[in-house]
Amino acid sequence: MKESRRTFLATATAAAAVGIVPPLPAWGDPNPDGTPRVMLGPMVGAVTPDSVPIWMQLSGDYFDAVVEYTTDPVAGSWRRTAPQRARAEDNYTLVIRIEGLQPDTTYHYRVLAGGKQDKYLRDTPPQRVRTAPAAAARFRVAFGSCARIQSDPEQPIWRAVAQYRPDLFFWLGDNIYGDSLSPATLVSEYQRQRFVPSFQPIGRNVPQLAIWDDHDYGLDNFDRTNPIRRQSLEIFRQFWANPEAGLPGTPGVFFDYSYGGVDFIFLDDRYHRAPDADADTPGKEFLGKAQFAWLQQRLLASRAPFKILACGSGWSRFKGPGGDSWSAYQHERTRLFDFIRDNAIGGVVLLSGDTHFPYVACAPWSERGGYDFYDLVSSALAQIIADSPDGIERRIADMLPDRMIRSPLLGINNAGVIDFDMTAKTPTLRFNVIDVRGRELYAPVTLRADELVNGVSSWQGKVSR
Repeated sequence: MKESRRTFLATATAAAAVGIVPPLPAWGDPNPDGTPRVMLGPMVGAVTPDSVPIWMQLSGDYFDAVVEYTTDPVAGSWRRTAPQRARAEDNYTLVIRIEGLQPDTTYHYRVLAGGKQDKYLRDTPPQRVRTAPAAAARFRVAFGSCARIQSDPEQPIWRAVAQYRPDLFFWLGDNIYGDSLSPATLVSEYQRQRFVPSFQPIGRNVPQLAIWDDHDYGLDNFDRTNPIRRQSLEIFRQFWANPEAGLPGTPGVFFDYSYGGVDFIFLDDRYHRAPDADADTPGKEFLGKAQFAWLQQRLLASRAPFKILACGSGWSRFKGPGGDSWSAYQHERTRLFDFIRDNAIGGVVLLSGDTHFPYVACAPWSERGGYDFYDLVSSALAQIIADSPDGIERRIADMLPDRMIRSPLLGINNAGVIDFDMTAKTPTLRFNVIDVRGRELYAPVTLRADELVNGVSSWQGKVSR
């Protein structure tokens, strides 16, 4: 074959000298569609005690992909998942689930493309991931929002996150800045963000769970009027390996997830949301009726000491009436907080992003017969930070009766870090934010499960500017 190629090239060169182009020979290229390979990823999704989902984007639909895995990459035997093939209608994305694993165990894995180790990854050592614990545990969650590759293509915050070795990472929206009504643009932005080199070690080894906010849903401050919301949802599902998304008959990115003795409830703050500017009447919807009912059921069913409600939009009144947050939906927020109080559901803690600076706020429901709801905020992972100290102080003054527990920090890209100890007699969580050098930026906020029960007021003792 090599000799015939050389003969053809020599003949072609001589023929070209006199203006003759000979026909191409039928050599039978062994890879007529290209080299089977992983284009993006692999990335770990929502692990359980006995399973690990691996997300990837492949180079086409002309080969099968397999994940090989072992507990001992040096001397152990490798097992393989069943082969799967990506589809063009899914933008060649694929989630392969490794099943039948042991809880709280480290596994090493690698992707095989077309029956072989990926040609372009064969010098890369196997990746490592740990399954979820089967019981209450001590573990660490990192989270953040607002990763704008257009502003910061390097994103050094990921190296800081890697220093803290989190067990899970949560994306709380504006994970990309699509800002478009073109589905193709959303796909392109997901691909750009997934390719950030500093993110690769985190994505390949730390389970990733995600919800969205406006910039990865459609346009700035978009709501249920988004004309491409169905396409946005389909693309979101293609690029994440969450446990599920929405309910039959109720689209959305919302889902629940348990890890180490904590119940995490992730909310969709866009798909069913009425416009911010609508009058804030009792009928104005933020979550939509079906998602709100689902959230109530999840809260009633939970027996975990902590129930973490994660939302892209801020929970506090910090943005003021009509702001793009729960500020503009006070009737629905009050209905939710009163439901938690009236049903004596303890341990609810709030997470959010969006604002381009971190802070901790509190809705002091202890003054209404309940307990205090803390909103732990991290933003932005990678973004140009723009605001003024005067503007921040005005917002803080106007957010009453909500309280500021840790004041916003301007001009600092950051990630949130929460350490859970569910093995203690009284379970606790400790929250802080870190900058791109891995420095903790606040006096930490520690919450005990026994503080988050009706009749207990705790916020005054936690205030620190």
